[in-house]
Amino acid sequence: EKQVFQLRAHMYQARSLFAADSSGLSDPFARVFFISQSQCTEVLNETLCPTWDQLLVFDNVELYGEAHEMRDDPPIIVIEIYDQDTVGKADFMGRTFAKPVVKMSDEHYCPPRFPPQLEYYQIYRGNSTAGDLLAAFELLQIGPGGKSDLPPIDGPTDMDRGPILPVPLGIRPVLSKYRVEVIALGHHVFMLSVVRGRRACPRAFEGQEGSLRLGPRPALDNQHTFASQDLPENELLHPPLNIRVVDCRAFGRYTLVGSHAVSSLRKFIYRPPDKKAQHWNMTG
Repeated sequence: EKQVFQLRAHMYQARSLFAADSSGLSDPFARVFFISQSQCTEVLNETLCPTWDQLLVFDNVELYGEAHEMRDDPPIIVIEIYDQDTVGKADFMGRTFAKPVVKMSDEHYCPPRFPPQLEYYQIYRGNSTAGDLLAAFELLQIGPGGKSDLPPIDGPTDMDRGPILPVPLGIRPVLSKYRVEVIALGHHVFMLSVVRGRRACPRAFEGQEGSLRLGPRPALDNQHTFASQDLPENELLHPPLNIRVVDCRAFGRYTLVGSHAVSSLRKFIYRPPDKKAQHWNMTG
């Protein structure tokens, strides 16, 4: 028996991806395969933690089998991550698999199953781990009423991005404003060829790198840089802090010296005290 569905792939973010370029970064995009269809996210340049914030819609997906089988054991979705090169074909970076949450046409689109929640999927490159994908997938049956019976896609609409749809409200994380501060107290580089370097900050700082001058074995005075960034309120969804040290050569060339990722920022988070609670304690 033929069943017709619409697949919605909510591709929000990836983290700790494989560094495919000599700069220690990548230009990643994701390709989603389902049955005989495939679609790609946009390419984000020079990052290991891309926030695609993109909804991919697969229309008129035809599956054959009993309805209860489709609901309980849907086909697997394959997601592959690539690095886009300026010349030649894209480089494979890793692969993961997911199963969508299935809604049949006679079911209501309501909690606890819908809307689906973002979750992390481990990305593998061969037998090695190669990062995580933060996404959600839902497979919606198209009933006799056609697509008009499908649950609406709940904004926001981003006209500046053209035909690219962002992840809908209710699925995308709730964001709060953070001030991210990085203080360099000093470090040693055991490479005599390194004369001058710069520190690359987290994903929030890409394109806003602070410069540091390094000697062969430098002991730096405090170097302080900061920026404001919208990050998820859920701390488990925070991207890691990626640090790169590069050697600045002649003619604007940069050579990667090393990199490090701080996977969790939880212990560094400072929350200002609640002034109302403090006032109540003092007066009470």
